[in-house]
Parts: sequence; structure tokens; C-alpha cells
Amino acid sequence: MNIDLLFKIAAIGILVAVLNQVLTRAGRDDQAMMTTLAGVVIVLSLVINEISQLFTSVRTMFNL
Repeated sequence: MNIDLLFKIAAIGILVAVLNQVLTRAGRDDQAMMTTLAGVVIVLSLVINEISQLFTSVRTMFNL
């Protein structure tokens, strides 16, 4: 597992947290929720890609 993936997830988390606070304080709660949801979807897509690569590696390792 690359350390780059952890840094990407952390950077997305920090960016989403800052945007969420700014939008919440500006009174735009709906946009803050959408920003948080978009961040979760992006991180999930990164993690799902890594899990897919893991399963592919396991299949090739055991010749399945």
C-alpha cells in the first residue's frame, strides 16, 4: 500500500473539513453537506480502486 494514498485521503479530508466550516458559517448548510458527500464519494472511489487491485493480485497469486 502506498503512503501516497494515505496522504491523498488526508488532504481530501482536510480540504472538505475547511470547506464545510466555511460554508456552514456562511449559512449555506446544503452546500456544506454536498461538499462533505462529494469528499466521501471521492475517498470511497480511491479505496474501492485499491481493493479491486488487491483482489486482482490475490486471484493471480492463487491462479483463480
